[in-house]
Amino acid sequence: MTCFLRGLATLSLAALLLPLPRAEAQPAFSEDERAAIVEITREYLLENPEIIREMITELERRETAEQDARRTQTLSEAHDALYGGDDIVMGNPDGDVTLVEFFDYNCGFCERALEHVEAMIAFDPDLRVVLKDFPVLGQGSLDAARVGLAAMEQFDNETAGDFHMQLMRIRGQANGDNAARLAVELGADPDRLEADANSARVRDILTRNFELADDLGLTGTPAWVIGDAVISGAVGPERLGEAVANVRACGLAEC
Repeated sequence: MTCFLRGLATLSLAALLLPLPRAEAQPAFSEDERAAIVEITREYLLENPEIIREMITELERRETAEQDARRTQTLSEAHDALYGGDDIVMGNPDGDVTLVEFFDYNCGFCERALEHVEAMIAFDPDLRVVLKDFPVLGQGSLDAARVGLAAMEQFDNETAGDFHMQLMRIRGQANGDNAARLAVELGADPDRLEADANSARVRDILTRNFELADDLGLTGTPAWVIGDAVISGAVGPERLGEAVANVRACGLAEC
């Protein structure tokens, strides 16, 4: 390829990456000219494939920056949705630091994380833990979450916490049936439970939780929110304890 053609290819590639001009401003290319531009661009990319890597890197950088901005905005504007509302609360309801967990009843890592949460609560009497249903592992998880949220209409927070711990540790896969059986065993009225599980209120709570998770960039469970930090995975009580200590040290009450 001559210097001229290489320069033309560079311009052609740049043109492809720019937004298309308005229809009336577009130059008229013949079919042959279009084919020539495509071929020049193809040859240039084949000779300089590192450009593709650079493009992907830049795309990832922009996506990360966009996600960080959305996360910051959500943490700032969705405080009540994150830290209050219709969720089970473990630990001290009036604690000075709140740790939010997004969980799925069929997530083995969430079951492991439950042990970490219990250990942290036992160690830290001022810790408040909010549990947010984020059923990402199939229909069984979704049905179990719907029953759990419905049961909270009839349970006090302590009973709701017992329900959560028992269902999280149930043998086999959690689903709507075994979640309902457990809720009835703990005192829920079965007819009301079924009606509430299918209510618009429960549907709206789950929709809101998924929207929050998306805005925070969460892709799985367990996921944690504390202060301005988002942590993914069953990271253990040491890592979570450090996050709690950081929030407490900076004096962010209810964060």
